[in-house]
Amino acid sequence: MAMLASRILLPESRFHGTKLYSSCFSRFLANHDVDFSASRSISSSPTDSGSDHLSNVSAVDSSFEGTLPIDAGSSMRKPISLWPGMYHSPVTNALWEARSRIFATELSGDERETMIPRTPSSSRTSIVYKFAEDYILREQYRNPWNEIRMGKLLEDLDALAGTISFKHCSTRSLMLVTASVDRIVLSKPIPVESDVMISGAVTWVGRSSMEIQLKVTQSLEIALTANFTFVARDSKTGKSAAINPLSAETETEKLLWSEAEERNKLRKKLRGIQKREINEVEMKRVDELLSEGRVFCDMPSLANRDSILLKDTCLQNFLVCQPQQRNIHGRIFGGFLMRRAFELAYATAYSFAGAAPRFIEVDHVDFLKPVDVGNFLRFNSVVLYVDHDNPSQPLVNVEVVAHVMRPELRSSEVSNKFYFTFTVHLNGLKDGLTLRNVVPATEEEARRIIERIDAEKS
Repeated sequence: MAMLASRILLPESRFHGTKLYSSCFSRFLANHDVDFSASRSISSSPTDSGSDHLSNVSAVDSSFEGTLPIDAGSSMRKPISLWPGMYHSPVTNALWEARSRIFATELSGDERETMIPRTPSSSRTSIVYKFAEDYILREQYRNPWNEIRMGKLLEDLDALAGTISFKHCSTRSLMLVTASVDRIVLSKPIPVESDVMISGAVTWVGRSSMEIQLKVTQSLEIALTANFTFVARDSKTGKSAAINPLSAETETEKLLWSEAEERNKLRKKLRGIQKREINEVEMKRVDELLSEGRVFCDMPSLANRDSILLKDTCLQNFLVCQPQQRNIHGRIFGGFLMRRAFELAYATAYSFAGAAPRFIEVDHVDFLKPVDVGNFLRFNSVVLYVDHDNPSQPLVNVEVVAHVMRPELRSSEVSNKFYFTFTVHLNGLKDGLTLRNVVPATEEEARRIIERIDAEKS
């Protein structure tokens, strides 16, 4: 292991014409400090091109103002033997390393004993992906169409939001967990040929919860905005715990506060709505959706060939949660669940459409149940419906439900429901591709479709 942790220098000429993206070799390079020449290291910053320590991670030290963004490639020098290991993205590793520095920072007695108000600028953090110059980092995030892997980006967004929440709180004994994520809409594709930056800060604080707003920018354009809600729990009792209030100073910070306050009120209102009886109008909508499904079930040879039963679009994914996937509290962190759900949804849309899908948005996500190491996870995905209103951009809505199972206790609970929307790449549409309609076979399926359509319109 000592040999693996040492610095490895390889002559540049040996790698011309080889396939660096082969799975085993790229994983090896991603976890070791490999130089292609004696004068250039894999991950470098403008101020420290040959250093072997995580120079840019100091951006989250106790001095918050005027710091450099975290270098997304900085953690790739970590030896393979160190936690959390090769199962997380280099950005997630860098953020956790930065978070450990926050834990190591000594607080004054006044900071520990009183809830001193914090400003948004005190928690503001950014992280940069130097795709333009860092080949190995680019290869880790590149999908087959030379755009960023959205699943890995969602994972990184959750990790950065967690780091920001830790920076805001003066009490180090808190357990901060992801409670929900508002709808995330991708406004432009994110190619991996140029650098990407994620930046964010706390924008709203309640007694024991806070909202963190993150923005992903590329070439000075905002590609997406995400709002994460984190809640604080006492690490010993598990009960809700108070956190530092927020003091908005600038007009922009006050505007963000008021917008977040409205979102928080809306979330509480939606949680308070009880399931109501279906009325006559909705029953008619259910019957209309079921009409074609009944033909599929009772007279399959006469069914519309431009349609498909909802149950025939299903895919499944199973996994046992491993220690390498845990967060600093010992539980499976939300970003990992979001990434696995996205990847299954993407595969579902791909196999349904017959052409490469393009991500549009993920709807509001609530984290209902914690997931622990050793739990058995089952992801079920299904295409709920296809929106043909815009023929040049048909929309495929995919539902992914995550079940956390404990075989020893004979229990199975829903931990999350994810709703992803995709369209199809233009090349597929140019080839005359048409997407089939999805029809339900049961009343329960019909109601799920109606609820989702109504939620998208709200």
